[in-house]
Order: sequence, then C-alpha cells, then structure tokens
Amino acid sequence: MVEEKSDTMAQSHEGTQSRFMTVGEVASVLRVSSMTVYRLINAGELPAVRIGRSLRVRSEDLDRYLADRFTKAG
Repeated sequence: MVEEKSDTMAQSHEGTQSRFMTVGEVASVLRVSSMTVYRLINAGELPAVRIGRSLRVRSEDLDRYLADRFTKAG
C-alpha cells in the first residue's frame, strides 16, 4: 500500500517541471526595469523564490500575474 502511494506521488511530479526565470528575464518579458520586478516581488504581487542570493519567478506565476491584470483592465 505504501508503494502505491509513492508511485502516485512520483507520477504526479514527473510532468510538472516548472521553469524558473531570473528577474532580468521577467523584466524583459514585461518590458520594464529589473527594479520594477523587484518592487512587484517585494509588494507580494508577484511570487518568487530565493535561491542563494538571487530571486527566481516561476513562469506559471508570471502568466497568472499577467492574466489577473489583463482581466481587471477590461
């Protein structure tokens, strides 16, 4: 029974690899400065993870941020 559970967990994580983007990459996509991205992260508007001394943003989180802003602008 324990093996079944661990197999299911392994299968659920296989296809869900996130792509992490640097602050510079996010800034390039948004066409803003890196400082603007840092402000969004510090304000809690854009989720990020600290890896060592740098921050990374999941591409899914950036997509969600943009989708939320797009629907509110209409």
